[in-house]
Amino acid sequence: MMGPGESRYGFRHRRHILRALGAGALLGARLPSALAADMYTLPIGNGERPLAQFPQKRPLIVLTARPPQLETPFEVFDEGVVTPNDAFFVRYHLAGIPTNIDLDSYRISVKGKVATPITLSVADLRKMDAIEYYAVNQCSGNSRGFFEPRVAGGQLANGAMGNAKWRGVPLKAVLAKAGIQDGARQVQFDGLDGPVLPSTPDFAKALDVDHAMDGEVMIAYAMNDADLPMLNGYPVRLIVPGWFGTYWVKHLNEITVLDTVLNNFWMATAHRIPDNACACVPPGTAPAKTVPINHFDVRSFVTNVRDGATVPAGKPFALRGIAFDGGYGIRDVEVSADGGKTWTSSTLGRDLGKYSFRQWQMTATLPAGMHEIKVRAVNVIGQSQPAEPLWNPAGYMRNVVETTRVRAA
Repeated sequence: MMGPGESRYGFRHRRHILRALGAGALLGARLPSALAADMYTLPIGNGERPLAQFPQKRPLIVLTARPPQLETPFEVFDEGVVTPNDAFFVRYHLAGIPTNIDLDSYRISVKGKVATPITLSVADLRKMDAIEYYAVNQCSGNSRGFFEPRVAGGQLANGAMGNAKWRGVPLKAVLAKAGIQDGARQVQFDGLDGPVLPSTPDFAKALDVDHAMDGEVMIAYAMNDADLPMLNGYPVRLIVPGWFGTYWVKHLNEITVLDTVLNNFWMATAHRIPDNACACVPPGTAPAKTVPINHFDVRSFVTNVRDGATVPAGKPFALRGIAFDGGYGIRDVEVSADGGKTWTSSTLGRDLGKYSFRQWQMTATLPAGMHEIKVRAVNVIGQSQPAEPLWNPAGYMRNVVETTRVRAA
């Protein structure tokens, strides 16, 4: 039975939550030794990291503690196609993160080039018609640690991504309440996290008006049928399906309709890719022109066999994994057990929607010896993955055909 003031998604009119659970661990200048007893080795250069448990989370891989950057151990992706809330990765750009939010007083303001500026509570949002879908959130820097030559930035392996069921209100409906005026060009989004130093630019992102009004961009108040964890944006965050997580603004509290293009640091300088079809340049060079990072490329992984593992020789064994893209959906996942000489289509799992992870599986039998297992996905419009990794100086958008080396014995 639901308690007073609680919805089926778990909301209560209460303060939430990190301070009571020990948020001091999040805000300390270095990771407390009590949290750093276990280590995790990522399959990248200098890949040894602390494995620590933060509030509302199982033990995750710590890149930095202030601001929190927590990577999901890759074996989690073999637990199922939906990433549990307590295993979902965490990425903040600024260290001034909220640790105590009162749902009763929390408000989202909608202002700027609108007919009627409005202010909405989470209760107001929940009274509106809701939408729900599965969608992958992927950090722009996911897999940066694999880039050769190496590039600056957080050295992440493949765990800065996750797939969840999101429920909330279409951004289009909220903007319609305020009434977008003629001449509007972009919509800017800001959240409660902020800089510690006045010289650090506040984190804000923007979408073109047509994108913001497409009916799919969402203000989400539920994640996998529960409250969003505080570290994933409680009580509401922006969901931009198919686009990198830099646009998925957490603790969303301010929406501003602009009559210009946002030219702040986080749009004009950071999170930009080469302005060409591959978002790539020759290794070690700089692009002549860049654009803001936007939608995902096609990706696929083996999840149940790790690189360097031993598998039974001459006996069938299971292979499975996940694939996704920026919103067309996955048509096929092909697997090669001979280093890419021949390919076999796998069996696809349940389709949870065009923005979701899609699970795949098959059975393989290998003779004794060393083998390279490769996996590549094809989306609905025929896009696939390059055989060799592409490069850009920011370390974004890696989507090479992944290789898992195994020994059959």
